[in-house]
Amino acid sequence: MNNQVSLLEQPVAQPLAARLRPETLDEIVGQQHLLGPGRILRRIIEQDAVSSMIFWGPPGVGKTTLATVIARQTKAKFIEFSAVTSGIKEIRAVMQEADHNRVYGDKTIVFVDEIHRFNKAQQDAFLPFVEKGSIILIGATTENPSFEVNGALLSRCKVFVLKGLTEDDILSLLKRALSDQRGFGYQKIETEDDVLRLIAAFANGDARMALSTLEMAVLNGDEENGVTRVTRETVEQCTSRKSLLYDKNGEEHYNLISALHKSMRNSDPDAAVYWLARMLEAGEDPIYICRRVIRFASEDVGLADPRALELAVAAYQACHLIGMPECTVHLTQAVIYLSLAPRSNAMEVAYNAAREDALKQLDEPVPLHIRNGVTGLMRDLGYGKGYQYAHDLKDKIADMRCLPDSLIGREYYQPTDQGLEYKFRDRLEQIKAWKKEHGK
Repeated sequence: MNNQVSLLEQPVAQPLAARLRPETLDEIVGQQHLLGPGRILRRIIEQDAVSSMIFWGPPGVGKTTLATVIARQTKAKFIEFSAVTSGIKEIRAVMQEADHNRVYGDKTIVFVDEIHRFNKAQQDAFLPFVEKGSIILIGATTENPSFEVNGALLSRCKVFVLKGLTEDDILSLLKRALSDQRGFGYQKIETEDDVLRLIAAFANGDARMALSTLEMAVLNGDEENGVTRVTRETVEQCTSRKSLLYDKNGEEHYNLISALHKSMRNSDPDAAVYWLARMLEAGEDPIYICRRVIRFASEDVGLADPRALELAVAAYQACHLIGMPECTVHLTQAVIYLSLAPRSNAMEVAYNAAREDALKQLDEPVPLHIRNGVTGLMRDLGYGKGYQYAHDLKDKIADMRCLPDSLIGREYYQPTDQGLEYKFRDRLEQIKAWKKEHGK
């Protein structure tokens, strides 16, 4: 008997990501902080006590999947809206239908993907139906809902933050895709864990991208005697990545970011741009590089060029808004600027010195005169007594100490004469001279 699955029976009509979409909570990969045993969201779902909520997280972490699993597990009618194609007329029509169904005890879950793309009027159209319980609204967004969702609507929703999937999360998902009959379980596919990890690293926390990449690699794999072989070279061809790809949790990851940092510190823009390109072309997350560049702007440049931090933050915003590959030029601009900027590590030196004292004297009391006396009892105890408001004084400096007694005279900030920091050094010397003259 021929046990092979026929072409008509093979589940190839849908993309792999759609075929493998979880049907139960236990099939969802990641989000254990919300869906692990005894965790809040899992309890709410299992107790069928779901209320309106917002899922906030990066692409491909399972926001839509989680909403569909909730609808299935709570036996509610599930309606999905597109923020791009749905107008107020369509929203109100569906809301009225949901209102009618509620009379008969039927629950309706309305899922709005990319809810941040709805304008205020569209979001307001949901509000009365959420308020009276006609619908359970589940919104998904990659943007901070505090800024992108109307306050009135947001106040009626619980916000759950979904985290990007780890490489181990995605690796387990890829292995399931190869063994599950909904995936490639009906085929004989050979590959190595290192190849799957390569795909997981490239996906950068996005399950949908990982499954799409695996699907493309399988379709382009080497087939012989009914066995499809997926190699490293296959994956590199499918992702347009060469052998530069590296384990983002491994030694090479830290070697490269160290090379970038030290090249900028040594005022070598050519080397800095090279190491930047090595990381970006290897699939590194540009946001990770941005965080390190922002740190460098204060750790190694500081007040020698205050604009360095502004430029670094602007590069982060540009990378966040437009992503790869367009954001490469923004990071290059920031890296070259920081490589050529004057140097001062006074910020890090100041903090480290203050940190050492703070850790040794965590119980040092705040002087009474700079405490905030917000109640009558506090004021009776001397909170705020003797405080001088600098803006009311002629020189805008008060004859008042602010350090604890045991640290009087301690100086943490030691400005250099590099770049513009000499201006801050001169100002600090003026302040110290004024305090010396006035007895502090």
